[in-house]
Amino acid sequence: MEDPPIEECEHDDVNKTEQDTQMEESKQNNKDVEVAPALIAVHPTQNSVAVSVGSDLRVFNVPEDCAVTLVDESGGASHNDSIRAIKYGANGKLFVSAGDDKLVKVWSTESWRCISTVYSEKRVSALAVSNDGLHVCFADKFGVVWVVDLPGVDGSEAPLNRKAVPLLGHYCSIITSLEFSPDGRFIVSADRDFKIRVTVFPKKPLDGAHEIQSFCLGHKEFVSCLAFICTPDYLQGILVSGSGDSTVRMWDVISGSLLDTCEVGAKAEQLKFDTSEANCSTVTDICTIPDCTLIAVAIQSLQGIMLLSCNLPSETLSVVKVVSIVGENFIPTSLGSSISGGLLWMVTGASKLSGSDHSSLSRVKVISGFRKSSPDSLEQEPVVLGDCEIPGGAKLLEKLQGSISIDEKVFSAAAEAVKTAMCNLLIKKQYSVEKRECRKRTRNDKKMR
Repeated sequence: MEDPPIEECEHDDVNKTEQDTQMEESKQNNKDVEVAPALIAVHPTQNSVAVSVGSDLRVFNVPEDCAVTLVDESGGASHNDSIRAIKYGANGKLFVSAGDDKLVKVWSTESWRCISTVYSEKRVSALAVSNDGLHVCFADKFGVVWVVDLPGVDGSEAPLNRKAVPLLGHYCSIITSLEFSPDGRFIVSADRDFKIRVTVFPKKPLDGAHEIQSFCLGHKEFVSCLAFICTPDYLQGILVSGSGDSTVRMWDVISGSLLDTCEVGAKAEQLKFDTSEANCSTVTDICTIPDCTLIAVAIQSLQGIMLLSCNLPSETLSVVKVVSIVGENFIPTSLGSSISGGLLWMVTGASKLSGSDHSSLSRVKVISGFRKSSPDSLEQEPVVLGDCEIPGGAKLLEKLQGSISIDEKVFSAAAEAVKTAMCNLLIKKQYSVEKRECRKRTRNDKKMR
């Protein structure tokens, strides 16, 4: 008597084995590839939303419901290598992008014209814009923070090529995040070697920053992201940080004291079926909700985001909710929010994924339910908006994603590759002699001398 079910099971097992083999090969290949996680930034009043993936910079004008055309008179693409940092200025007039091509580009958000190009000696890993919009700071992978002044840059003059000067250093440790305090007094820098440095931002930044306010020490792995909680009662801001040690920590920047620690990784582990991978609970990004004490946390392998509440009087952090993305393999690589709108924007994706037919993958999602009327709690239930409910709808998704829809199978495979590759982003690279010589020939510091 024939037994077709067994034959079918055997056939399924063969397919499963082939898929597992392909997945393992993809993971191994991506260990040697510096993938660029997709990034998202939201205009302070949600006038526009920007996404970068690989060397692509995509911007959508929300009020006018149209894609933005970037104008860069330097010719060619805006960037010719992976973008590692994008950020709007506090007043929304400037937008800055930077990355592996050692270029820092400043854009006017009125004309979306590149109004200044700054050449970095090394690849750029993080950036920040001063609250008054007069200075752009960026960090390179040798641990140096540079500053460039932008007086009178309003988009009406010809593009400027300005030269940056060193502001401070982290002694050869990759700087992972830069943030200005809400009152503009400090610039905070985090690095791969677990440190957070709080530096007084000088009145004359081009002369260097020589006064260290404090060090915030306590993380046990690399610090991946920084953000400030700012409310009308706490205008000076409270610093929060995320790390590869699966924690979010709250700090007093004046003294450097650790105020509280939230073990977000422990909570994330309870929600995952596969916990076999190392560093799977790394905090990849944090985003504070303006005028509110809620913090959105993106955690590697968590399909969704975790919401924390910061009790400022008692100086404590607590998990209030996990918002899951159901039906999609969506693990956010970057988060963004605006002063208005009550929305949390998320993106997942990466470029340079080995074994993929897509050179750049991105998927945008939005969560609603964050309003100023509920600064300390979630009076409204957070809701993951459908594609047609997102401001800009299909037009926005087509611009920011590159396509309205992408095959779920592609994203499932990409998600596994992203997890493997992102774990290696902050590991010091060991290059062959040939590659070191090639990198020396393309160094901007030699070209500029």
